[in-house]
Amino acid sequence: MESVYNFVVEPVGKRYNNVKKIDGSELILNTEIFNHQFVNRLAKVISVPIVGETDIKAGDEVIIHHNVFRRWHNMKGVEKNSRSYFNKDTYIINHDQIFLYKPKDKWLAPKGYCFVKPLKSIDDFDVEVEKPLIGFVEYSDGTVDKGDLIGFRPGSEYEFIVDGEKLYRVLSNFITIKYEYQGDEKAYNPSWA
Repeated sequence: MESVYNFVVEPVGKRYNNVKKIDGSELILNTEIFNHQFVNRLAKVISVPIVGETDIKAGDEVIIHHNVFRRWHNMKGVEKNSRSYFNKDTYIINHDQIFLYKPKDKWLAPKGYCFVKPLKSIDDFDVEVEKPLIGFVEYSDGTVDKGDLIGFRPGSEYEFIVDGEKLYRVLSNFITIKYEYQGDEKAYNPSWA
């Protein structure tokens, strides 16, 4: 199956990531379908659009928008699929719903996005565990290099868990400054990630 302008994807695993295995037992973390934090964001590309150029190929893994696999209730309380739903395991998505792609074994950011590791706060009097609006670049579209210490605009970050690591997706246009290293910067990755 091919689409003219859209990608065709299928989930890797189930629609929701709301079960965790602990010592051989399953722990259900969430039973609500509307909570976006437990929606699976990992998909496999079945086919790419016929029209347009893309670096993403069929078979690549992609990290997608949380609403693709999500279910919801309409005004009458009837449970519905997202508008990306095509059939049981097939979804049709736009290029702007893909945030990372992995051709072989390395994640790459599509044009317009960077993924940033938050920094651990070193201020003993600060109740926040992260320094706000600053971090190390983990995945880049080429506007900045991996490992660069950057600052970004307030409200521009969006949280993702990628390979068990907490990262913020930041639009490349919202990166405001590239800092010099001071030597005391440490990446912050919470234990729950």
